[in-house]
Amino acid sequence: MCAKTIDDNTPATTEELYSSLLEGNKQFVKNTLASDPEYFEKLAAGQSPPVLWIGCADSRVPANQITNMPPGEIFVHRNIANMVVHSDMNMLSVLDYAVNVLKVKHVIVTGHYGCGGVMAAITNQQYGLIDNWLRHIKDVYRLHASKLETITDLNERCDKLVEYNVIENVYNLCKTSIVQNAWKNGQQIGVHGWVYSLKTGLITDMKVTAYDNANMQNVFKFK
Repeated sequence: MCAKTIDDNTPATTEELYSSLLEGNKQFVKNTLASDPEYFEKLAAGQSPPVLWIGCADSRVPANQITNMPPGEIFVHRNIANMVVHSDMNMLSVLDYAVNVLKVKHVIVTGHYGCGGVMAAITNQQYGLIDNWLRHIKDVYRLHASKLETITDLNERCDKLVEYNVIENVYNLCKTSIVQNAWKNGQQIGVHGWVYSLKTGLITDMKVTAYDNANMQNVFKFK
C-alpha cells in the first residue's frame, strides 16, 4: 500500500493512513538498502551534526529536505513559530546538548512566511493554552509595532512579523549562558536567522549572524 496524498481523488481512512505509514517505512528501507547496503549500519554508528536547527513545527518545513542535507547532518528542535524562550527547558536542553556535547558549528533559527502561529499572535482571538506561548510573539510585535502598523495588508504584516520574530529569537539565543559560555571557551559557533518561503522554496538570510557577544547590550553579557 502506498501512502495517500492530498492529490488522491479519495481521502484515506484513518486505518488506511496509519497502515500506509508503516508500509511507507518498509518501502523506504527497501529503496535505501538497494542503493547503499550499509546505510543503516553507518547511520547507527553515531551522529556529529554540524548544525542545530530551531524551526517551526509546521509540517511543510522539513529541515533536511529544504537544505538538501542527508540524515545525521542537522540536529533539530521544533516548536510553534520557532521560538527561543529563556524559560523553555525543552529548547534549552536541546541547545545545551547540541553545543556542549555535539559541538555544533552553527545554530540557525528558521521561520517561514505564512506562519500560522505568527498570524494567530497578531489577532485578538483566544485559542486556548497556546495563547500563553503566542504571548512571546506578541512581545516581538510590541517591540516593532511602529513599523508593523504602517503595513495595512494583514498577510504582509504577518510576514514582516515572521522576519522580526526570527531576528529577535536569534538575539534570544545569543543571550543564553549556553551560547555565551561556548564563545568564552573558544568554540566557533555561528548563530543565524533564516526565513523560508513556502511559495518559492527559497531561504532568505536575515543577516543577523553572530559569532560572539560583542554587539550585545551590556546588561545581557556574561563574564
